[in-house]
Amino acid sequence: MYDFEKCRYLVPADLTVGQFVYVVRKRIKLSAEKAIFIFVKNILPPTAAMMSAIYEENKDEDGFLYMTYSGENTFGSV
Repeated sequence: MYDFEKCRYLVPADLTVGQFVYVVRKRIKLSAEKAIFIFVKNILPPTAAMMSAIYEENKDEDGFLYMTYSGENTFGSV
């Protein structure tokens, strides 16, 4: 999986999780046949959820929202 150069993202409060994933995909130039999944506290948040709501519900004591990611090749491999 891709190793992010930039580990911190400042995003607008009205951005949805789905839009955030789209931004990340574009930034890392992830090909269409690869899927990426974003997890917050080991839970896959709904794509329609606002990042501001996810942040408020899950932010760490230090004020950051920590996310993990996973991916898979959706069309198999050759």
